[in-house]
Amino acid sequence: MKSEFPCTIMRGGTSKGLFFLEQDLPEKWDERKEVILRAFGSPDPTGRQLDGLGGGTSTTSKLAIISKIPGEPNAVNYTFGQVEILTSLIDMKGNCGNISAAVGPFAIDAGLIENIEEPYTTVKIFNTNTQKYMYARVPVKEGKTEYEGDYAIPGVPTTGRKIQLDFMEPGGSVTGRLLPTHQVREWLETDSYGRYEVSIVDAANPCVFVNASDIGISGTELPKDLDNDPDFLGRILEIRGAAAVRLGLAETIQDAIQHCPAVPKACILAPSTDYVSTSGSVIRKNDVDIVARMMSMGKLHPSYAITGGICLAIASQMEGTLVHQLVSQNPHDPRMIRIGHCSGVMDVGAHVSCTDGKWHAHYGRVYRTARRLMTGTVYV
Repeated sequence: MKSEFPCTIMRGGTSKGLFFLEQDLPEKWDERKEVILRAFGSPDPTGRQLDGLGGGTSTTSKLAIISKIPGEPNAVNYTFGQVEILTSLIDMKGNCGNISAAVGPFAIDAGLIENIEEPYTTVKIFNTNTQKYMYARVPVKEGKTEYEGDYAIPGVPTTGRKIQLDFMEPGGSVTGRLLPTHQVREWLETDSYGRYEVSIVDAANPCVFVNASDIGISGTELPKDLDNDPDFLGRILEIRGAAAVRLGLAETIQDAIQHCPAVPKACILAPSTDYVSTSGSVIRKNDVDIVARMMSMGKLHPSYAITGGICLAIASQMEGTLVHQLVSQNPHDPRMIRIGHCSGVMDVGAHVSCTDGKWHAHYGRVYRTARRLMTGTVYV
């Protein structure tokens, strides 16, 4: 097996990952997995990924494998992987919206897109994990992605050009159904902490939503407040694990915690209120429709996952869900929701309809920035 492989490091939204062309990786999965793990520096019991290119956090240990779709001039396949830091697990059950935002720019700069138009080129992206399509509207100048601009997103210290990312027909991304359990609200039983009322929705990624007050927090906490709180972590991880069991993704709660850490996403909800973000900025109640926090590989997400935002926006339009209950108290724009997260505010658009009692998610829309950080060779 080769010991060196072409690789690009991309920032997409508030995440960072290693991007590979599929043709540059070994065909056999065992060999491919070994290359990926060595490239990231996993497993690393110190949690630092010191002997690889991984960043030592869930948001900086992400993988994208890209290939051109034959016969379609502006379309690519994209496979996402969440590379575990402490173990040799690569979780490929779902997608990452932030990394998805960098797929279009990467594909253009890698020469995979044939019909390039200025000032914007639309890239059709097929996510193999969820079997769903996305459309990225990428700013282009002189045949390449234009990264420099003045659009800012919370959690990223620099500005860039705005990239529009549409998730088409996002319902049932992993389970095959927008409402995987056919219920907008239900009760989950945990091993150690009792029963919790939740909503489970599968759009872009499956998410289990729970009210912050039910798990003993306000919902305005930051990572520094919760990442080392054993009672909180125990509760939310068991709720997430119970949802995974309910969805058939794991046999037991402990099995879900150990072997299925990426999906479903656990999302914590609170009514709109004033709070202080991780940067010290005051987020005002009137500037958000809901306050939300999300777990990412056992830790509080420093901002909010894009797929989780899409799922939340869609759930907010579905009467009866916990999300709808909170958002309906503070209506803003029925097709746009403002999510107050740890780093600031995220605007997410969605179009949902209900016919004969059956909900249908038509699309979810977000705006991100991306940047190519490095292209070269990784040695394994």
